[in-house]
Amino acid sequence: MNELATAAPTAVVVLGLVGAWLLVGGLGLLRPNAVGWVARVLFPLGALIGLGVAAAGVAALLPAFAPQRLVLPLGLPDLPFHVRLDALSGFFLALLGSAGAGISIFSAGYFRAGEGTAPGLLCLQYHVFLASMAMVMLADDAYLFMVAWETMALSSYFLVTTQHRLPEIRRAGFLYLLMAHVGALGILLCFGVLHGGSWEMTFDAMRASTLAPFWMSVAFLLALFGFGTKAGLVPLHVWLPEAHPAAPSPVSAMMSGLMLKTAVYGLLRVSLDMLPGGPWWWGLLTLALGLGTALYGVIFATVQTDMKRLLAYSSIENIGLIVAGIGLALVFRSFELRVLAALALTAVLIHAFNHALFKSLLFLATGSVMHATGERSLGKLGGLIRRMPWVAAFALIGSLAIAGLPPLNGFVSEWLLLQTFLQTPRIPHAFLNMIVPLGAAVISLAAALAGYVMVKFYGVIFLGKHRESSLAAARDASWLERIGLAWLALGCVLVGAFPQVALDVAGRVTQALVGATVQRGPSPWWMAPVAANQASYSGLWYWVGLLLATGATYLLVRAFYRGRTRRTAQWDCGYPWQTPRMQDSAEGFGQPIRHLFGPVFKIEREVPLPTDAAPKYRIQIEDRFWAACYQPLGRLLQRITERMAVLQGGRLAVYLLYSFLTLIFLLVCVL
Repeated sequence: MNELATAAPTAVVVLGLVGAWLLVGGLGLLRPNAVGWVARVLFPLGALIGLGVAAAGVAALLPAFAPQRLVLPLGLPDLPFHVRLDALSGFFLALLGSAGAGISIFSAGYFRAGEGTAPGLLCLQYHVFLASMAMVMLADDAYLFMVAWETMALSSYFLVTTQHRLPEIRRAGFLYLLMAHVGALGILLCFGVLHGGSWEMTFDAMRASTLAPFWMSVAFLLALFGFGTKAGLVPLHVWLPEAHPAAPSPVSAMMSGLMLKTAVYGLLRVSLDMLPGGPWWWGLLTLALGLGTALYGVIFATVQTDMKRLLAYSSIENIGLIVAGIGLALVFRSFELRVLAALALTAVLIHAFNHALFKSLLFLATGSVMHATGERSLGKLGGLIRRMPWVAAFALIGSLAIAGLPPLNGFVSEWLLLQTFLQTPRIPHAFLNMIVPLGAAVISLAAALAGYVMVKFYGVIFLGKHRESSLAAARDASWLERIGLAWLALGCVLVGAFPQVALDVAGRVTQALVGATVQRGPSPWWMAPVAANQASYSGLWYWVGLLLATGATYLLVRAFYRGRTRRTAQWDCGYPWQTPRMQDSAEGFGQPIRHLFGPVFKIEREVPLPTDAAPKYRIQIEDRFWAACYQPLGRLLQRITERMAVLQGGRLAVYLLYSFLTLIFLLVCVL
């Protein structure tokens, strides 16, 4: 162990921290029903370990850092575990640790007794989930990668089914586990192609293998399918809007903010690291899938009335943006435009980090709202800014960030992605020059609809009046929950104020993957990724200008208008009463989008008759992919299994005959 620590000290530290996460989870079993022990001791310890993981990830991004490799005395006799810490894994470890620390400290104030799984067992599942995600990012061979990947899937399944006594929760968990294993099968087959017949499972051997162009494309498509299933690419997204609402809010935050990024990491590792440069159609296919996913996710988010389903579809949209950026990077790399590939990859990395921050923040805010009100339906909320001012303030930061408004972090990555699209005329290909710039219009539409979604989300929950009388008893988040929310909100502000630092950090990864970096800017306070005379941005000066304008407005109002105002009844828009029924509902807010994109949705309406004593209007919106793809596939599999069931006759002699015939068949094949 001393030799390992000397050869790869940072990697050994990360492995020790992963072991510490497992130890903290195991300590939860000592007192499985003691909420105080789990919440006040173990989860804060997990948050501290997360900060250590983030620090180790940042260390791997320093200019003088060289990739570190370890061969662990674990695994099978001829197949030990290989670990590698480089710039790419370091970036995602920094993402995992920093966002995971905020989620863990929030969880210390969130989880309570009597909410399904015992607190101690939930603590074990939670920290195994964190540790397995870290091991996915450290794995340097297919064996360890798949072990960590499956451990991540199983631990998250148990977290999703925390409320396992409810049938709908069990159904959501089963769907998630099924899709997770389908995606894992694609990844396993991808590794099977990549080893190129050498039967060496290390990633170094796969990088060195020589594949025919056909098999390179097969490996890429399998990776896109496998990791796309975990990421939630359309049409493989169906598990995501079911699993996220079913899970406790901190688990939803981890799945959306952290687990989806393991799929992004895996796709980057295979497509830009383990595979040599491929044809341009790899990037075009990835770009098309990403843009379609982004637009599909944000359209469905606009019509949701469940706040967690709304955020789940919003995650699909953001993953679509990230995958679209990966597609652009692949297109640019195929034409040896490495600086532009670095620009696209920089936008991908920064948006992945930003999404981990603001989406975790929003899911945690919904958790506080659910604990305070017992509701997650937007139609029963409203006016909570008066009862929950801290949660409302932090949720506002997250809403503005995810809407892509300056000077918060979401603007930085989306602005970089648009700048990348503006450089696509440099591609020396007529067809791509014609088709790829259209993606900028799709990105702009998705960004506009994302702002629309966040106005709906924040306005319906926190503004206006209470739609239910019980909301008057709502209480603000606990102090531990506030610390977790504040940590993530601070990250949104800092990345928005200092995007140059984010460019520098992402540059370590782009240099390793595509051999180029993006220029920082003409000064330490300005970001000009392409050229200063084309586009530049300074988050810090934007913050300074915003604060100065706000302060000047406040002073002017106090100096010239204080004491001259009078209170009177608000304008009632012609209505005689200002009641909660007069407020715009979540259904009404989404009605224009529902009409505009009507063919996208499968809509079922229940219209009351004129003779009904208590008329009710009900509308249900479903995903067409269920009826078009998954239900027919399910019926087909059901028929196949029913026909194959005759093979299971219950007689031992028949089973022995099957074994004998199988043995004869294998002998014939071998000989």
